[in-house]
Amino acid sequence: MIWKLTDDRPIWIQLVDQLTLRIVSGVYESGAAVPTVRALAGEAGVNPNTMQRALAELESRKLVETRRTAGRMVTEDLSLIRSVREELAYGRMEEFLASMRALGYTDEQTRELLAGWNKKEEDV
Repeated sequence: MIWKLTDDRPIWIQLVDQLTLRIVSGVYESGAAVPTVRALAGEAGVNPNTMQRALAELESRKLVETRRTAGRMVTEDLSLIRSVREELAYGRMEEFLASMRALGYTDEQTRELLAGWNKKEEDV
């Protein structure tokens, strides 16, 4: 996964978002070790202190936990991971619907477009 960082929001918040996405999508599996702060910082091209702040936030959200001898691990709480994943999905759906409304589509028209698009994709 490529790190996509922009100037519109604090870097550590973007890191939290991208690390969360990696957890809920299964890139970092439940119970698996999280790469070290230095490794992640190097990969993302950010200061290790910035990455540390992002990981601390993930710990506060219970998505990551620190184990004395094993380092940081992704939570084994699958219901939490599912819940966060669903929350992100609903947020993206709301953004999509808002953008379609801005184009002048009603929610019903958007559903019809999606159904037609899905059928077209199946025919390919």
